[in-house]
Amino acid sequence: MNSAHAASTARRPDLSVVIVSWNTHDELRACLASVFAGFRGISGEVIVVDNASTDGSAEMVKASFPQVQLVCTAQNLGFAAGCSIGLDVAWGRCLLLLNPDTIVVDDVLAATVRYLDDHPDVGAFGCRVLNADGTLQLSCFRDPSVLNTALGLTGLAKLPWPRSFGRERMTHWLRDSERDVDVVTGCYLATRREVVDDVGPLDSGYFFCGEEADWCRRMRAKGWAVRFAPVGDIIHLGGVAGRKLSERRDLLGMAGLVRYAHHHDGRLAGWVMWALLWLHAASRALAFGVIARAAGSGEGRRAARTRRDHHRRVVRGHAEVRALAGLHPPRQRDRVSRPAGASIR
Repeated sequence: MNSAHAASTARRPDLSVVIVSWNTHDELRACLASVFAGFRGISGEVIVVDNASTDGSAEMVKASFPQVQLVCTAQNLGFAAGCSIGLDVAWGRCLLLLNPDTIVVDDVLAATVRYLDDHPDVGAFGCRVLNADGTLQLSCFRDPSVLNTALGLTGLAKLPWPRSFGRERMTHWLRDSERDVDVVTGCYLATRREVVDDVGPLDSGYFFCGEEADWCRRMRAKGWAVRFAPVGDIIHLGGVAGRKLSERRDLLGMAGLVRYAHHHDGRLAGWVMWALLWLHAASRALAFGVIARAAGSGEGRRAARTRRDHHRRVVRGHAEVRALAGLHPPRQRDRVSRPAGASIR
């Protein structure tokens, strides 16, 4: 290593925090304040990729956090593509994907860097995630297989027994112990530069849902460990931008699950996942239709009709799911518009 390269490497920040944002002005402000307060004993940089927000988020970052490296896209490229843009800009030896609707608590950032330094075999790492009221948020999952998805859609995963039904979300684990997991959720996913160089960036074919599961699976295939350790906490409000999407959010999320099954478990698994999600949407449309007819009049009937119409639109748009997931090329009438607002879970 020549002296110039050594000096350049020595100046690298300990941690690069990459935040992909879409119309989360107030949440992003609070998140950034907590991140800069959280750089305790470590050097850090922050990259915000603004996915064509229209709520003044980018202007707020420029005015209130001039030390942030701000990248503004011309259109919403999705969470995976936005993260990849941020990772390309990042210079730190440790890297962190962080949602804008999160609050960093105490010294979790420094603890994350220390953990990665002490565990060179770890490719992706997650900490404990809390809801706004301080209760535990289930982060870190098993792979989203057809079986695991079926258990979740049917509600069987919520049953207290048998415990195996809660396998995907590992519902009986309090996130109070260190363990290897299949998936670290993207609201707080720490990794290192060597992993990105080895595995490659997130797959931008995932617009919403499934991208971190795909990335973690590719890491595991390369021999990297994917792990959870309770070294600290963050608070995650959850789904701030995603809640604005209505049925389009559902379709993009379904496409992510189908794409994941298709790519990792085979074409048949992709089609089975697609059929499973279609049946779920159709059954929900039918159920709320029955409830609307039985409700008579009033607010209950209006609410049931709204839910019925929502799921009917999802059913009608299901051809888009096949196209987005790569099960077949989109026909002209099925061309998928990726609307602004799908980049944050």
